[in-house]
Amino acid sequence: MTVHTAQAECGNFQLAFYELGALYFKAPQGGYAGIDKDVIDELSKRSGCQFQTVLESRVRIWHQMSQQTLDVTVSGIATPEREKFARFIPYFTTRNFLLLSSSAPARAHSPEGFLSEPNLRVAVVKSFRHGALYDTWLAKLREQNRVEEAADFDSVVRLFMAKRVDAFLALPTSLEPLRRKELANSFIVLDWAPFDEVRHGLVLSRNRVPLPVMELMRREIRNMHEDGTLEKIYARYVGAEQAKYLLLKTTE
Repeated sequence: MTVHTAQAECGNFQLAFYELGALYFKAPQGGYAGIDKDVIDELSKRSGCQFQTVLESRVRIWHQMSQQTLDVTVSGIATPEREKFARFIPYFTTRNFLLLSSSAPARAHSPEGFLSEPNLRVAVVKSFRHGALYDTWLAKLREQNRVEEAADFDSVVRLFMAKRVDAFLALPTSLEPLRRKELANSFIVLDWAPFDEVRHGLVLSRNRVPLPVMELMRREIRNMHEDGTLEKIYARYVGAEQAKYLLLKTTE
């Protein structure tokens, strides 16, 4: 397929990014950088699809997707509710870690132990999904009004720094930048769900992105996985070792 044919088959779509760790961040030299940006740039080059990009909060993105007023977004997690209005093309997999205050009691180092400490609170980004174990655990905490929900990950970190919460959840793509900051000694990292595989993908509006275009994008992302391009992009931001953990075990 030539680039001209791909362009004719594809089109021009509005795509929303959101800031989160190594996925999408403001670069020191200006502009934005990150895994999601590089994946989209490469996808556009290969498919001929053109993307008009905006920066939004994750809450607004999911609202717009559900209302069919946005074409595409990035690194989203499929749920039965979301699949009613969107199709998903996975391009990396990961899992969440709990970052717990170093001053929290040792008993809180397990999900059950944290639940048994009624004064402990956790912060999450509103509308995020975190995998089966964490979502079940968070549901129990919500019943006790022990969950603070913020609009974005930076706000979650600020809640933790202000000691308004005792823990928060982070992906490896967000964890590495945190370890380089001054607050690194204020938390310990707990891996409560080592067997979780939370697949993140391109999110395409069912009503606004034609099925043939979705298949075109899926094919190009699969090619990026098979020829090593995705692994190179991941390694650029999280290092070669962590990049291997982000690779999908199987592609669709």
